[in-house]
Amino acid sequence: MKSDIMKKGPERAPQRSLLKAAGYSDNEIKKPLIGIVNSFNEIVPGHVHLQRISRAVKDGVLAAGGTPMEFNTIGVCDGLAMGHEGMKYSLVTREIIADSVECMAKAHALDGLVFIPNCDKIVPGMVMAACRLNIPAIFVSGGPMLSTCEFGGRAMDLNSVFEAVGAYKNGTISEEELSFVEGNACPGCGSCSGMFTANSMNCLCEALGIALKGNGTIPAVHGARQRLAKAAGEQIMRLVEKDIKPLDIINEKALRNALTVDMALGCSTNSALHLAAIAHEAHIDFDLHMINEISEKTPNLCHLAPAGHHHMQDLEAAGGVYAVMGELSFAGYLETDALTVTGKTVAENIKGCRSKNTDVAKTVAEPYSKTGGLAVLYGSLAPNGSIVKRSAVAQEMLTHTGPAKVFDSEEEAIKVIYEGGIKPGDVVVIRYEGPAGGPGMREMLSPTSAIAGMGLDKEVALITDGRFSGATRGAAIGHTSPEAVDGGPIAYVRNGDMITIDIPNYSISVDISDEEMAKRKAETTLKVKTNLTGYLKKYSKMVSSADKGAIIDI
Repeated sequence: MKSDIMKKGPERAPQRSLLKAAGYSDNEIKKPLIGIVNSFNEIVPGHVHLQRISRAVKDGVLAAGGTPMEFNTIGVCDGLAMGHEGMKYSLVTREIIADSVECMAKAHALDGLVFIPNCDKIVPGMVMAACRLNIPAIFVSGGPMLSTCEFGGRAMDLNSVFEAVGAYKNGTISEEELSFVEGNACPGCGSCSGMFTANSMNCLCEALGIALKGNGTIPAVHGARQRLAKAAGEQIMRLVEKDIKPLDIINEKALRNALTVDMALGCSTNSALHLAAIAHEAHIDFDLHMINEISEKTPNLCHLAPAGHHHMQDLEAAGGVYAVMGELSFAGYLETDALTVTGKTVAENIKGCRSKNTDVAKTVAEPYSKTGGLAVLYGSLAPNGSIVKRSAVAQEMLTHTGPAKVFDSEEEAIKVIYEGGIKPGDVVVIRYEGPAGGPGMREMLSPTSAIAGMGLDKEVALITDGRFSGATRGAAIGHTSPEAVDGGPIAYVRNGDMITIDIPNYSISVDISDEEMAKRKAETTLKVKTNLTGYLKKYSKMVSSADKGAIIDI
């Protein structure tokens, strides 16, 4: 066992003494030591119940003959951090989580790991750590929140509250109606109930092969979630016994499977950022052009919120991620010989899995669209690419030309939006919010939701070098690279410049001549923040561009 270097032999008596001080018996010390990596905290609704999940995982490990040893990671709630300085501290935690797990697992010579993430950056941060450590590992998330109440004929979720703020500011709904949405949209624990970033990544863990069936879709409050956690605890012991490690599973085949499932499910734009970072840790070549290549041939089978009215509980009832994978496999879209944490191949795992409700998870023969949920746009405004959730864009906004309304921060933009300063046809440009320029690449859910809540999502586009919540809908184009602080073209756009978006042809451009662009570059001083302190100061100096996954690689 890997842990023998810490616990075996007379010279390790001091280490065994310390383990005994923590309450471990001789019998427990002799068994494989399994790290239970829990992101529980009492702040985030997606994480408040993870002690129950951890208890179930530990029961599974104990039943299978291992010794569970729990430790924690941090976890930021993007919803709580949204719209203020706190959002700068969300994406940056992905690297902190990966680094901290590496430190704990290496320092204590653990034999295997069970990861318990749920929300946003926590999932990819843990996957990155698993790849970096490459010791047997399995993932079991806390599960999605339920969507149980309707408003205006539509089941609600967190995004409903953000959009309700825009509707209230616009005079469309009353303060009483806003209060009703606030009190009923998020009924209990779990990751927010649409195909937002957290649920996107938890579903993609199934597609990557590092989580068991139901990881992404079984609701947090269902007993099946506890049973899944116990099964994961038992399965890690089999992985340790067979020495099946993350890099045996997460390879080019698995990555392409994940991208294919991503396109079919209509996942968050953030998945592109995180899959790039995971690929880097797994030593897999990754390029944003892969997204368009796979999206071009993969049908979009699901329109979960924000793209449609379905939520995660509906996908679970329709057969979950495996049902979607079954549909894709039937049409030959997946690499079904890829190994998974079950010890079996994808083909063996999804055998017989097909959609039980073709309104929620459509067939390949009758998809929502013939192309996938994401698209990478290139052009004079984004030479290195920008990302849009195509499946959540209204048909009439797939192509759009309009005048730029330029803002150098999210705060500037949201103030003007709430004041009614954005008109039909406008293209809102928010810059200096990229990985280094923000720093932290804030999500722009407040401005996009305000635009949608005011009924302008079919008439107004938004472009940023920041990013978007998975809850964002409309022509919201993020990750624009190079970012403004690095002298990308977005830094030189001015009010009134005509911007053309052509999503079907993967294009985004600004109508500025080469001569005019050169002139603007010569006379424009880039806005580099000089008052940074603490971790953000370090991060801004080390982080890569969004098209590289906003990774730290020094």
